[in-house]
Amino acid sequence: MKLDRFLRDREACWAELDGLVTEARGRPERLGADGVRRLGTLYRGAAADLAIARRSFRGDPVVRRLEQLVGGARGLVYASEAKRRSAWWFVSTGYWRQVRRRPVPLLLSAVLLFTPMVATAVWAHGEPADAVALVPPQFQGGDGEAPAARGTDLGLSSVERTAFSVEVFVNNIRVAFLAFAGGITLGLLTVLALLYNGMVIGVVGGLAVAAGNGGALFELVVPHGVLELSCIVVAGAAGLRMGWAVVDPGHRRRGAALVAEAGPAAELALGTAPWLVLAGLVEGYLTPAGLGAPVNYGVGIALGVLYWALVWRRGREPGGYL
Repeated sequence: MKLDRFLRDREACWAELDGLVTEARGRPERLGADGVRRLGTLYRGAAADLAIARRSFRGDPVVRRLEQLVGGARGLVYASEAKRRSAWWFVSTGYWRQVRRRPVPLLLSAVLLFTPMVATAVWAHGEPADAVALVPPQFQGGDGEAPAARGTDLGLSSVERTAFSVEVFVNNIRVAFLAFAGGITLGLLTVLALLYNGMVIGVVGGLAVAAGNGGALFELVVPHGVLELSCIVVAGAAGLRMGWAVVDPGHRRRGAALVAEAGPAAELALGTAPWLVLAGLVEGYLTPAGLGAPVNYGVGIALGVLYWALVWRRGREPGGYL
């Protein structure tokens, strides 16, 4: 089938479906009995068209257009089913599907966070005198300077070490919230939050390694940091999804596109919150325990592997499609 014929034959039905979704405004009962039946018919047709487009016109904008259309209509068609789903279904399946459903914003969020982290870490390691000026006050030692003395404790007392780790945790929660909420600013605040946090972590890490304290720093932050950074990436992806819905709403009005994307983004934020709490518990109980680097590293890596294994395994859509 040729693309122009495909569009000519099916576009009228897509436009009608989009009109019904807009008219319903999240409540299918507004359409009346005939409208609901027509909605179901058009939805099934659009879902079949999406399967054809993915197979025959991969890479064409029509695929994304149909994904948006089918995704927006799905919530109305299966509204009663969604209401019956339990909190356990969301925790065990729904959240993970939302994380995995849109891999491009997830990848972009990771790039925005980790690229400046690596770049500034290399720079700070090579130019520590210049990099010290970029260290926020809360990550500096008690004398107002970035810890620089060689040793195993970052130049901080045991109380200061715990306070430093807590500050890292609080900072990461703050960034996760900003990354998510930044979606309403067309994603600009999301991008800035990811870039800035990556820069700060990179500078602090680079300075610590340059001073011979890298091992001590990693022992402090790895147990909870791997999971926290994962949560920041997911929160950033949620913010980017909302922002892009406004920038490129497709064939929907911008307000309707934002509303359609705000629901899944809120689910991402809600589902990520318990994992941030878990990271806080690890930080509160494991960091002060002094169990040693092997245990700390093992816990941090295990939590990160567990989180992304759940994304990979539990996040699969029926039929195996991402």
